[in-house]
Amino acid sequence: MTALVEADSLSKQFGGRGILAFRQKPVRALTEVSLTVARAEAVGLVGESGSGKSTMGRVLLGLLPASGGSVRLDGADITRLKGRAARALRRRMQLVFQDPYSSLDPRRRVSAQIADGLLAHGLASRAELPDRVAALLEQVGLPPAHAMRYPHEFSGGQRQRIGIARALAVQPEFLVADEPVSALDVSVQAQVLTLLADLRARLGLAMLFISHDLPVVRSLCDRVVVLYLGRVMEEGPVAAVFSAPRHPYTRALLSAAPNIDPVRRRRRILLKGDPPSPADPPSGCVFRTRCAWAVAACAEAVPPLAQAGPGHRVACIRADRISDENGTH
Repeated sequence: MTALVEADSLSKQFGGRGILAFRQKPVRALTEVSLTVARAEAVGLVGESGSGKSTMGRVLLGLLPASGGSVRLDGADITRLKGRAARALRRRMQLVFQDPYSSLDPRRRVSAQIADGLLAHGLASRAELPDRVAALLEQVGLPPAHAMRYPHEFSGGQRQRIGIARALAVQPEFLVADEPVSALDVSVQAQVLTLLADLRARLGLAMLFISHDLPVVRSLCDRVVVLYLGRVMEEGPVAAVFSAPRHPYTRALLSAAPNIDPVRRRRRILLKGDPPSPADPPSGCVFRTRCAWAVAACAEAVPPLAQAGPGHRVACIRADRISDENGTH
C-alpha cells in the first residue's frame, strides 16, 4: 500500500526553554517515533495514559510543533508549513476530538459549526450550505432537520456524530480519531465505532485511531503501534501483535483487556511500580524499571525496533526469549 502519512523520528518535548528553563527539565512526550499510515488504512495507537498518544496525533496534524524529526504527507515534508500551505494541509488532515461535549460551541447552531470548514476552504457558497450540511448530517446518521439545533439538545453520541460530520465537511484524506468513544456510554460506543468503520470503507479514509481499548483496536484497525513513555515498543499487523505479542509491555496491556473467550484463559500480568516521569526517563529501555524480563544490558542502550515477523517489529533485546507460556493473548 502507498504511504499517505509518514512520521520519521518524530520527537516532542515541553518546557526546558525560556528564562526559568534552568529550573525545570524538559518533558519528553515523544522520542524518535516513526510510523506510517497508508491510504485507506487504519492504524491503532495504544498505550497507557501519558504514553504520548494524543501528542502524537496533534504533532502529525500540525496542531503542535515537532521538536525534531519530520512528517510527510504524500511524500512532501509538512513539518514546518505556515500560512496558506498550512491552511491547505488542514483540509487534508482532520481531527475527531475525544470529548463531544467540549468540542462543540454551545452558543452556535450545528449548521454553522459544520459549515465553518466549507466556508474557510471555499468548498461551498452560502446558498449551497443548507444542502451540504444536510448531506453531511445524513452521512453520519442524523436527520437534516437537526441542523438548526444547538449542541445541548443532543446526546453524547449524537454530538460525536456532529463532530465527525464537521471533520468530514472538508473532504479529508486522513483522520485522527483521538479516543472518540471513551466519553460515551457503552451502549452508544458500538454505534459510533460502526459509523467510523463504515465511513472509512465508503470514503477510503486513512485513519490513526488512538485508544486504550484494545478489543476496539483489534476490531477496527489493520495495524497497531504500541507506545510507552513516548517510544514505540512494538508495531505490526493487528493479528500478529495480538496473537503473538513479543514485547513484555504489549503482553501486559493485552492481559488487562477483557477476555470474551471462555476457553482460552490468560494470566493477568501486573506491572510493578508506576510509570517513570517523562522528564527523567530511565536509561536504555524506558520500560525496564517495570519489566520482569529486564537484565543489566537493558540499561545500557535503547533497543532498536527489530524484525519479529512480516511487518512486525519489537524494541526488546529479550524478545526471542519471551515465549507464549504466559498466555497473555
